[in-house]
Amino acid sequence: MVEERVTDGVRIAQLLSSEIDGRVDGALARLSVTNPDRTVSGTTEGERAYDIEWTEEPIEDPDDARRQGDVEGGRQVAQVFVHDDRVRIELSAAQEVAAERAKAEGLRVRPKAIHPPKTLVFVESGAETKRGAAVLDAVSDALTE
Repeated sequence: MVEERVTDGVRIAQLLSSEIDGRVDGALARLSVTNPDRTVSGTTEGERAYDIEWTEEPIEDPDDARRQGDVEGGRQVAQVFVHDDRVRIELSAAQEVAAERAKAEGLRVRPKAIHPPKTLVFVESGAETKRGAAVLDAVSDALTE
């Protein structure tokens, strides 16, 4: 049994990215990781790693160009920032849905009082990436309605 907990921000961001791009079913099939910064190493303040974009049509083919970050007509719904020991997802769409789902998933969540406002969700371990993906799934589902 593995007892080591993944708490490296870069690795958590990679796992979350895989959760998003690895799904070709459900609401996550409408999301893509875009504009990745492959030089991210993580900082105390957080360093932008990639954006998450939503498209009207689901991405059913894993080889679809959108899976490689070539999203045309997509809408940016979040940005992912890497800290030394966690990931911060800054959501700009379906924020109430994101906050409710994050709380239900047991993730730390808080509003960011800027203009326009954002909802911050913190993913603090590799094991929490599935819960972070569930938040993004709920956001995508809310945008589809």
